[in-house]
Amino acid sequence: MQKINLSEAFGRFEELWSPKIIGEVNDCQVKLAKVKGEFVWHRHEEEDELFLVVKGRFTLRFRDRDVDLEEGELMIVPRGVEHLPVADEEAHLLVFEPGTTLNTGEVRNDRTVDSPERLY
Repeated sequence: MQKINLSEAFGRFEELWSPKIIGEVNDCQVKLAKVKGEFVWHRHEEEDELFLVVKGRFTLRFRDRDVDLEEGELMIVPRGVEHLPVADEEAHLLVFEPGTTLNTGEVRNDRTVDSPERLY
């Protein structure tokens, strides 16, 4: 067990759209990510994802609507729902998802992170 300061943890990396593992809860991983710009339309057939905005603003686009999230707000994207993460300016996110979750879902491209780095 160890205490983690989120500001300090975010200060340990610069990469965008490259989640970092800070812990595990049962079969789920707690990850941090810095994001800016558009990601990629994708879905996770088997996993739900929780996005919590720690700093900045973040939008989850769905085929039928956009959901804007402010600091301290979160949204859970159910498995199978196609989504496009977007941040006009750099935002810091805490993501909670099963360890099997690939960041780009069913899409494989240059942003796919097969084995996220562990910060702690």
